Amino acid sequence: MAGIERHRVPAIVLGRGPTALGMLRCLRMAGIPCTVAAPSGDHVAHSRWFLPTPGPKPWQGQLGEEGWSALRQIPVDKAVIIPGADDAALWLTALPDDLAARFPTSNSSAATQALLQDKSRFAALASELAVPHPRTYRIDVEADLDQVPFDQLDRVFVKPVNSQAFSDMTGAKGFWVATRAELRDTWQRFDGMGFRVMVQEYVPGPPDAHVFVDGFRDAQGNITALFARRRVRISPPDFGNSSYCHSIALGDIPDAVEDVKRLLAHVDYRGIFSAEFKHDPRDGVHRILEVNTRAWTYVEFAARCGVNVCAMAYADALGLPVSAASLAYPLGKGCVDLYRDLGTVWAQRGQGRWPWHTVLAQWAGAYYHSFRLDDPGPALHFVGELAARTVGRIHAAVPRQAGSRA
Repeated sequence: MAGIERHRVPAIVLGRGPTALGMLRCLRMAGIPCTVAAPSGDHVAHSRWFLPTPGPKPWQGQLGEEGWSALRQIPVDKAVIIPGADDAALWLTALPDDLAARFPTSNSSAATQALLQDKSRFAALASELAVPHPRTYRIDVEADLDQVPFDQLDRVFVKPVNSQAFSDMTGAKGFWVATRAELRDTWQRFDGMGFRVMVQEYVPGPPDAHVFVDGFRDAQGNITALFARRRVRISPPDFGNSSYCHSIALGDIPDAVEDVKRLLAHVDYRGIFSAEFKHDPRDGVHRILEVNTRAWTYVEFAARCGVNVCAMAYADALGLPVSAASLAYPLGKGCVDLYRDLGTVWAQRGQGRWPWHTVLAQWAGAYYHSFRLDDPGPALHFVGELAARTVGRIHAAVPRQAGSRA
Protein backbone atom coordinates (compact mmCIF):
# COMPACT_ATOMS: atom_id res chain seq x y z
CA MET A 1 0.00 0.00 0.00
CA ALA A 2 1.56 3.28 -1.12
CA GLY A 3 2.92 5.35 1.74
CA ILE A 4 2.37 2.84 4.53
CA GLU A 5 6.06 2.06 4.94
CA ARG A 6 6.70 5.73 5.78
CA HIS A 7 4.18 5.77 8.59
CA ARG A 8 4.99 3.72 11.66
CA VAL A 9 1.71 4.42 13.43
CA PRO A 10 0.69 1.06 14.95
CA ALA A 11 -2.60 -0.71 14.41
CA ILE A 12 -4.76 -2.36 17.06
CA VAL A 13 -6.86 -5.39 16.15
CA LEU A 14 -10.08 -5.27 18.17
CA GLY A 15 -11.48 -8.78 18.02
CA ARG A 16 -11.11 -12.36 19.04
CA GLY A 17 -10.87 -15.89 17.70
CA PRO A 18 -10.04 -16.80 14.09
CA THR A 19 -11.22 -13.42 12.79
CA ALA A 20 -8.73 -11.53 14.96
CA LEU A 21 -6.02 -14.01 13.98
CA GLY A 22 -6.71 -13.39 10.30
CA MET A 23 -6.66 -9.62 10.82
CA LEU A 24 -3.33 -9.80 12.68
CA ARG A 25 -1.79 -11.82 9.86
CA CYS A 26 -3.17 -9.43 7.22
CA LEU A 27 -1.46 -6.50 8.92
CA ARG A 28 1.78 -8.44 9.33
CA MET A 29 1.70 -9.29 5.61
CA ALA A 30 1.55 -5.54 4.90
CA GLY A 31 4.42 -4.73 7.28
CA ILE A 32 2.20 -2.76 9.65
CA PRO A 33 3.16 -2.84 13.36
CA CYS A 34 0.27 -4.29 15.28
CA THR A 35 -1.04 -5.23 18.71
CA VAL A 36 -4.25 -7.05 19.62
CA ALA A 37 -7.04 -6.23 22.08
CA ALA A 38 -8.43 -9.65 22.90
CA PRO A 39 -9.17 -11.71 26.02
CA SER A 40 -6.12 -13.36 27.55
CA GLY A 41 -5.72 -16.92 26.32
CA ASP A 42 -7.81 -16.28 23.19
CA HIS A 43 -7.09 -18.20 19.98
CA VAL A 44 -5.19 -15.22 18.52
CA ALA A 45 -2.92 -15.00 21.57
CA HIS A 46 -1.09 -18.17 20.45
CA SER A 47 0.16 -16.58 17.24
CA ARG A 48 3.89 -15.94 17.02
CA TRP A 49 3.03 -12.36 16.04
CA PHE A 50 0.65 -11.66 18.89
CA LEU A 51 1.46 -8.66 21.06
CA PRO A 52 -0.94 -7.25 23.66
CA THR A 53 -1.61 -3.56 23.72
CA PRO A 54 1.11 -1.67 25.63
CA GLY A 55 0.66 -0.12 29.03
CA PRO A 56 0.31 -1.19 32.65
CA LYS A 57 -2.72 -3.34 31.90
CA PRO A 58 -3.29 -4.65 28.33
CA TRP A 59 -6.67 -3.85 26.83
CA GLN A 60 -8.56 -7.12 26.43
CA GLY A 61 -11.20 -5.78 24.06
CA GLN A 62 -13.75 -4.47 26.56
CA LEU A 63 -16.18 -1.94 25.10
CA GLY A 64 -18.22 0.81 26.75
CA GLU A 65 -16.67 3.11 29.33
CA GLU A 66 -14.31 0.33 30.40
CA GLY A 67 -12.92 0.35 26.88
CA TRP A 68 -12.52 4.13 26.94
CA SER A 69 -10.56 3.84 30.18
CA ALA A 70 -8.32 1.16 28.68
CA LEU A 71 -7.61 3.29 25.59
CA ARG A 72 -6.62 6.28 27.72
CA GLN A 73 -3.95 4.15 29.41
CA ILE A 74 -2.31 3.01 26.15
CA PRO A 75 0.97 4.98 25.90
CA VAL A 76 0.93 5.86 22.19
CA ASP A 77 0.27 9.17 20.46
CA LYS A 78 -1.81 7.52 17.75
CA ALA A 79 -2.95 4.03 16.72
CA VAL A 80 -5.45 2.84 14.13
CA ILE A 81 -8.17 0.53 15.49
CA ILE A 82 -9.64 -2.10 13.16
CA PRO A 83 -12.76 -3.91 14.45
CA GLY A 84 -13.56 -7.59 13.97
CA ALA A 85 -17.09 -7.69 15.42
CA ASP A 86 -20.35 -5.81 14.86
CA ASP A 87 -20.60 -4.38 18.36
CA ALA A 88 -16.98 -3.21 18.23
CA ALA A 89 -17.52 -1.46 14.88
CA LEU A 90 -20.58 0.35 16.24
CA TRP A 91 -18.85 1.23 19.53
CA LEU A 92 -15.98 2.90 17.68
CA THR A 93 -18.38 5.42 16.15
CA ALA A 94 -19.08 6.82 19.63
CA LEU A 95 -15.53 7.38 20.93
CA PRO A 96 -15.15 10.62 22.91
CA ASP A 97 -13.37 13.38 20.98
CA ASP A 98 -10.05 12.95 22.77
CA LEU A 99 -9.96 9.24 21.92
CA ALA A 100 -11.28 9.63 18.39
CA ALA A 101 -8.33 11.95 17.62
CA ARG A 102 -5.79 9.45 18.96
CA PHE A 103 -7.41 6.29 17.62
CA PRO A 104 -8.67 6.86 14.07
CA THR A 105 -10.70 4.22 12.27
CA SER A 106 -11.96 3.55 8.76
CA ASN A 107 -15.57 3.13 9.73
CA SER A 108 -19.08 4.14 8.72
CA SER A 109 -21.33 6.40 10.77
CA ALA A 110 -23.38 5.06 13.66
CA ALA A 111 -26.55 5.50 11.60
CA THR A 112 -25.17 3.45 8.71
CA GLN A 113 -23.80 0.79 11.04
CA ALA A 114 -27.14 0.47 12.83
CA LEU A 115 -29.05 0.31 9.55
CA LEU A 116 -26.95 -2.54 8.16
CA GLN A 117 -26.64 -4.45 11.43
CA ASP A 118 -30.38 -4.40 12.18
CA LYS A 119 -31.53 -7.24 9.95
CA SER A 120 -35.13 -6.06 9.70
CA ARG A 121 -34.15 -2.50 8.76
CA PHE A 122 -31.67 -3.96 6.30
CA ALA A 123 -34.47 -5.98 4.70
CA ALA A 124 -36.54 -2.80 4.35
CA LEU A 125 -33.56 -1.03 2.76
CA ALA A 126 -33.09 -3.85 0.25
CA SER A 127 -36.77 -3.61 -0.64
CA GLU A 128 -36.54 0.17 -1.06
CA LEU A 129 -33.60 -0.20 -3.46
CA ALA A 130 -35.17 -3.15 -5.32
CA VAL A 131 -32.25 -5.38 -4.31
CA PRO A 132 -33.53 -8.99 -4.33
CA HIS A 133 -33.93 -10.22 -0.75
CA PRO A 134 -35.79 -13.08 0.96
CA ARG A 135 -39.32 -12.21 2.08
CA THR A 136 -38.95 -10.94 5.65
CA TYR A 137 -41.46 -10.15 8.40
CA ARG A 138 -40.47 -8.27 11.54
CA ILE A 139 -42.20 -9.41 14.73
CA ASP A 140 -42.48 -6.64 17.33
CA VAL A 141 -45.75 -7.70 18.99
CA GLU A 142 -47.68 -10.95 19.01
CA ALA A 143 -50.24 -9.63 16.50
CA ASP A 144 -47.44 -9.40 13.90
CA LEU A 145 -47.31 -13.20 13.79
CA ASP A 146 -50.52 -13.21 11.77
CA GLN A 147 -48.88 -11.39 8.85
CA VAL A 148 -46.60 -14.35 8.02
CA PRO A 149 -48.18 -16.16 5.01
CA PHE A 150 -47.16 -19.73 5.78
CA ASP A 151 -49.20 -21.05 2.86
CA GLN A 152 -47.13 -18.96 0.39
CA LEU A 153 -43.65 -19.77 1.72
CA ASP A 154 -41.51 -22.87 1.21
CA ARG A 155 -39.69 -23.02 4.55
CA VAL A 156 -39.60 -20.46 7.33
CA PHE A 157 -37.12 -19.70 10.07
CA VAL A 158 -36.82 -17.23 12.91
CA LYS A 159 -33.68 -15.11 13.03
CA PRO A 160 -32.62 -12.24 15.29
CA VAL A 161 -32.60 -8.56 14.47
CA ASN A 162 -29.16 -8.43 16.13
CA SER A 163 -27.35 -11.60 15.10
CA GLN A 164 -24.22 -11.19 17.26
CA ALA A 165 -25.99 -10.96 20.62
CA PHE A 166 -28.39 -13.73 19.64
CA SER A 167 -25.62 -16.07 18.53
CA ASP A 168 -23.61 -15.38 21.70
CA MET A 169 -26.63 -16.30 23.83
CA THR A 170 -28.14 -19.24 21.91
CA GLY A 171 -25.17 -20.61 19.96
CA ALA A 172 -27.24 -20.50 16.74
CA LYS A 173 -28.06 -18.05 13.97
CA GLY A 174 -31.67 -19.10 13.50
CA PHE A 175 -34.37 -21.68 14.24
CA TRP A 176 -36.79 -23.48 11.94
CA VAL A 177 -40.53 -23.14 12.47
CA ALA A 178 -43.06 -25.24 10.55
CA THR A 179 -46.41 -23.93 11.83
CA ARG A 180 -47.88 -20.70 13.15
CA ALA A 181 -48.26 -22.29 16.58
CA GLU A 182 -44.59 -23.23 16.57
CA LEU A 183 -43.74 -19.71 15.45
CA ARG A 184 -45.73 -18.25 18.34
CA ASP A 185 -43.97 -20.48 20.87
CA THR A 186 -40.55 -19.58 19.44
CA TRP A 187 -41.29 -15.87 19.39
CA GLN A 188 -42.56 -15.91 22.97
CA ARG A 189 -39.42 -17.71 24.13
CA PHE A 190 -37.03 -15.24 22.51
CA ASP A 191 -39.15 -12.21 23.34
CA GLY A 192 -38.94 -13.30 26.97
CA MET A 193 -35.14 -13.32 26.62
CA GLY A 194 -35.23 -9.74 25.33
CA PHE A 195 -34.51 -10.49 21.65
CA ARG A 196 -36.30 -8.81 18.79
CA VAL A 197 -36.72 -11.30 15.99
CA MET A 198 -38.04 -11.58 12.46
CA VAL A 199 -39.35 -14.34 10.27
CA GLN A 200 -37.69 -14.97 6.95
CA GLU A 201 -38.38 -17.22 4.01
CA TYR A 202 -35.60 -19.75 3.44
CA VAL A 203 -34.12 -19.49 -0.05
CA PRO A 204 -33.88 -23.09 -1.28
CA GLY A 205 -30.64 -24.54 -2.54
CA PRO A 206 -27.44 -26.27 -1.45
CA PRO A 207 -24.47 -24.64 0.34
CA ASP A 208 -22.75 -23.80 -2.95
CA ALA A 209 -25.66 -21.51 -3.85
CA HIS A 210 -24.15 -19.07 -1.31
CA VAL A 211 -21.70 -16.51 -2.66
CA PHE A 212 -19.90 -13.63 -0.99
CA VAL A 213 -18.76 -10.26 -2.28
CA ASP A 214 -16.05 -8.96 0.04
CA GLY A 215 -14.18 -5.70 -0.25
CA PHE A 216 -13.38 -2.17 0.85
CA ARG A 217 -14.88 1.28 0.22
CA ASP A 218 -12.74 4.28 1.18
CA ALA A 219 -13.63 7.68 2.61
CA GLN A 220 -14.00 9.15 -0.88
CA GLY A 221 -16.49 6.48 -1.91
CA ASN A 222 -14.04 4.53 -4.06
CA ILE A 223 -14.37 0.75 -3.98
CA THR A 224 -10.73 -0.27 -3.86
CA ALA A 225 -11.21 -4.00 -3.33
CA LEU A 226 -13.64 -6.65 -4.52
CA PHE A 227 -13.20 -10.35 -3.90
CA ALA A 228 -15.79 -13.03 -4.68
CA ARG A 229 -15.96 -16.51 -3.20
CA ARG A 230 -18.37 -19.38 -3.20
CA ARG A 231 -19.31 -21.51 -0.21
CA VAL A 232 -18.83 -25.19 -1.03
CA ARG A 233 -19.59 -26.77 2.33
CA ILE A 234 -21.09 -25.44 5.55
CA SER A 235 -20.88 -26.38 9.24
CA PRO A 236 -23.27 -26.83 10.92
CA PRO A 237 -25.95 -27.35 8.24
CA ASP A 238 -28.44 -24.57 7.33
CA PHE A 239 -27.33 -21.80 9.73
CA GLY A 240 -23.59 -22.40 9.96
CA ASN A 241 -20.43 -20.90 8.48
CA SER A 242 -18.37 -21.97 5.48
CA SER A 243 -16.12 -24.93 6.21
CA TYR A 244 -14.72 -24.91 2.66
CA CYS A 245 -14.99 -22.13 0.10
CA HIS A 246 -13.15 -21.07 -3.03
CA SER A 247 -12.53 -17.89 -4.97
CA ILE A 248 -14.64 -17.16 -8.05
CA ALA A 249 -14.64 -14.46 -10.72
CA LEU A 250 -16.62 -11.30 -10.13
CA GLY A 251 -18.02 -11.84 -13.61
CA ASP A 252 -19.68 -15.04 -12.42
CA ILE A 253 -22.06 -13.05 -10.21
CA PRO A 254 -22.48 -9.64 -11.89
CA ASP A 255 -25.92 -8.99 -10.40
CA ALA A 256 -24.64 -9.51 -6.83
CA VAL A 257 -21.61 -7.27 -7.43
CA GLU A 258 -23.69 -4.43 -8.84
CA ASP A 259 -26.32 -4.73 -6.12
CA VAL A 260 -23.81 -4.45 -3.30
CA LYS A 261 -22.10 -1.49 -4.98
CA ARG A 262 -25.44 0.29 -5.31
CA LEU A 263 -26.46 -0.46 -1.73
CA LEU A 264 -23.16 0.74 -0.24
CA ALA A 265 -23.26 3.94 -2.31
CA HIS A 266 -26.81 4.64 -1.11
CA VAL A 267 -25.80 4.55 2.57
CA ASP A 268 -22.40 6.24 1.92
CA TYR A 269 -20.61 3.26 3.40
CA ARG A 270 -16.96 3.45 4.45
CA GLY A 271 -14.69 0.57 5.45
CA ILE A 272 -14.39 -3.19 5.19
CA PHE A 273 -17.47 -5.12 4.11
CA SER A 274 -18.58 -8.67 3.34
CA ALA A 275 -21.95 -9.22 1.64
CA GLU A 276 -23.61 -12.64 1.52
CA PHE A 277 -25.99 -13.68 -1.27
CA LYS A 278 -27.81 -16.87 -2.16
CA HIS A 279 -28.80 -17.88 -5.68
CA ASP A 280 -32.53 -18.54 -5.87
CA PRO A 281 -33.31 -21.37 -8.32
CA ARG A 282 -36.93 -20.21 -8.56
CA ASP A 283 -36.09 -17.05 -10.51
CA GLY A 284 -32.32 -17.22 -11.07
CA VAL A 285 -31.39 -14.10 -9.05
CA HIS A 286 -28.96 -13.71 -6.17
CA ARG A 287 -30.79 -12.59 -3.03
CA ILE A 288 -28.81 -10.55 -0.53
CA LEU A 289 -28.86 -11.97 3.00
CA GLU A 290 -26.65 -9.58 4.95
CA VAL A 291 -23.69 -7.21 4.88
CA ASN A 292 -21.04 -7.55 7.57
CA THR A 293 -19.70 -4.12 8.51
CA ARG A 294 -16.25 -5.21 9.68
CA ALA A 295 -13.55 -7.76 8.98
CA TRP A 296 -15.02 -11.21 8.32
CA THR A 297 -13.84 -14.66 9.33
CA TYR A 298 -12.10 -15.43 6.01
CA VAL A 299 -10.37 -12.04 5.72
CA GLU A 300 -6.91 -13.65 5.67
CA PHE A 301 -7.95 -15.84 2.72
CA ALA A 302 -8.66 -12.71 0.66
CA ALA A 303 -5.30 -11.22 1.65
CA ARG A 304 -3.44 -14.37 0.62
CA CYS A 305 -5.17 -14.00 -2.74
CA GLY A 306 -3.88 -10.43 -3.00
CA VAL A 307 -6.83 -8.50 -1.56
CA ASN A 308 -5.70 -7.10 1.81
CA VAL A 309 -8.60 -5.03 3.12
CA CYS A 310 -7.07 -4.65 6.60
CA ALA A 311 -4.12 -2.78 5.09
CA MET A 312 -6.62 -0.61 3.20
CA ALA A 313 -8.51 0.17 6.41
CA TYR A 314 -5.23 1.21 8.04
CA ALA A 315 -4.29 3.57 5.19
CA ASP A 316 -7.79 5.05 4.93
CA ALA A 317 -7.96 5.73 8.68
CA LEU A 318 -4.73 7.74 8.45
CA GLY A 319 -5.90 9.69 5.41
CA LEU A 320 -3.34 8.00 3.15
CA PRO A 321 -4.11 7.06 -0.45
CA VAL A 322 -5.68 3.62 -0.73
CA SER A 323 -4.32 1.66 -3.67
CA ALA A 324 -6.86 -0.54 -5.43
CA ALA A 325 -6.30 -4.30 -5.34
CA SER A 326 -6.13 -6.14 -8.62
CA LEU A 327 -9.36 -7.76 -9.78
CA ALA A 328 -7.22 -10.50 -11.33
CA TYR A 329 -6.87 -12.49 -8.11
CA PRO A 330 -6.38 -16.29 -8.42
CA LEU A 331 -9.59 -18.17 -9.23
CA GLY A 332 -10.56 -21.54 -7.83
CA LYS A 333 -8.27 -21.15 -4.83
CA GLY A 334 -9.74 -22.86 -1.78
CA CYS A 335 -9.71 -22.19 1.93
CA VAL A 336 -10.69 -24.87 4.45
CA ASP A 337 -11.58 -24.87 8.12
CA LEU A 338 -10.27 -28.40 8.43
CA TYR A 339 -11.80 -29.40 11.76
CA ARG A 340 -15.31 -28.34 10.76
CA ASP A 341 -14.96 -29.58 7.19
CA LEU A 342 -13.95 -33.01 8.43
CA GLY A 343 -17.20 -33.18 10.38
CA THR A 344 -19.22 -31.95 7.40
CA VAL A 345 -17.72 -34.46 4.97
CA TRP A 346 -18.05 -37.30 7.47
CA ALA A 347 -21.71 -36.47 8.09
CA GLN A 348 -22.34 -36.61 4.33
CA ARG A 349 -20.62 -39.97 3.82
CA GLY A 350 -22.70 -42.40 1.83
CA GLN A 351 -24.60 -39.60 0.08
CA GLY A 352 -22.16 -39.62 -2.81
CA ARG A 353 -21.86 -35.83 -2.89
CA TRP A 354 -18.26 -35.51 -1.75
CA PRO A 355 -16.13 -38.60 -2.44
CA TRP A 356 -12.93 -38.63 -0.46
CA HIS A 357 -10.64 -38.36 -3.49
CA THR A 358 -12.37 -35.08 -4.40
CA VAL A 359 -12.18 -33.76 -0.85
CA LEU A 360 -8.51 -34.68 -0.45
CA ALA A 361 -7.68 -32.93 -3.71
CA GLN A 362 -9.49 -29.81 -2.46
CA TRP A 363 -7.63 -29.86 0.84
CA ALA A 364 -4.27 -30.47 -0.84
CA GLY A 365 -4.53 -27.26 -2.84
CA ALA A 366 -6.20 -25.07 -0.22
CA TYR A 367 -5.12 -22.49 2.27
CA TYR A 368 -5.94 -23.49 5.84
CA HIS A 369 -8.16 -21.28 7.94
CA SER A 370 -6.02 -21.08 11.08
CA PHE A 371 -3.04 -23.34 10.39
CA ARG A 372 0.07 -21.89 8.76
CA LEU A 373 3.50 -23.48 8.70
CA ASP A 374 5.07 -20.14 9.64
CA ASP A 375 2.57 -19.59 12.47
CA PRO A 376 1.48 -23.00 13.80
CA GLY A 377 0.75 -21.96 17.39
CA PRO A 378 -3.01 -21.25 17.15
CA ALA A 379 -3.80 -24.50 15.35
CA LEU A 380 -1.60 -26.56 17.66
CA HIS A 381 -3.24 -24.99 20.69
CA PHE A 382 -6.68 -25.80 19.27
CA VAL A 383 -5.65 -29.42 18.64
CA GLY A 384 -4.32 -29.66 22.19
CA GLU A 385 -7.56 -28.32 23.64
CA LEU A 386 -9.59 -30.70 21.47
CA ALA A 387 -7.50 -33.67 22.62
CA ALA A 388 -7.89 -32.64 26.27
CA ARG A 389 -11.68 -32.38 25.90
CA THR A 390 -11.80 -35.79 24.19
CA VAL A 391 -9.76 -37.43 26.92
CA GLY A 392 -11.97 -35.77 29.52
CA ARG A 393 -15.14 -37.13 27.92
CA ILE A 394 -13.65 -40.63 27.69
CA HIS A 395 -12.56 -40.48 31.31
CA ALA A 396 -16.01 -39.31 32.41
CA ALA A 397 -17.67 -42.14 30.47
CA VAL A 398 -15.57 -44.92 32.04
CA PRO A 399 -17.42 -46.33 35.11
CA ARG A 400 -15.39 -46.54 38.27
CA GLN A 401 -14.74 -49.98 39.65
CA ALA A 402 -16.52 -50.93 42.86
CA GLY A 403 -14.47 -50.01 45.89
CA SER A 404 -12.24 -47.54 44.00
CA ARG A 405 -11.39 -44.30 45.74
CA ALA A 406 -12.62 -40.97 44.49
